[in-house]
Amino acid sequence: MSLLVPRAYLMLIYFHFYLVRGNFSMLYTRVRNTQPRKAPSIPDAVERICAAVDMACIWYWKEVLCLQRSAVTACLLKRYGVPAQMVIGAQQIPFRAHAWVEVEGRVVNDKPYTPEMYAVLDRC
Repeated sequence: MSLLVPRAYLMLIYFHFYLVRGNFSMLYTRVRNTQPRKAPSIPDAVERICAAVDMACIWYWKEVLCLQRSAVTACLLKRYGVPAQMVIGAQQIPFRAHAWVEVEGRVVNDKPYTPEMYAVLDRC
């Protein structure tokens, strides 16, 4: 657990460079290709990892976008054996896009009603 916050922070930096370069496809591919391990390797993995990502976002030197935050959360959850999915959605009026993470159909890093506000474009 003690390494989760620094690991999340480093992953925020890693995904930041994808976004700065406008390379959404590489970020997306990285999240999609991260396979969950066989079984959760830490107790209460979802809560602990989401808390670690939240803490890393607090200490991050700039505002963290929902896509960056969700990519980190999904990859860490998968790395620790949780079958997580990053979900990308959009709404038409006013146009907004958003990303969040779900585990077994439950939103874990955002408000529980988030899927009701956005049309799901993809899950990875």
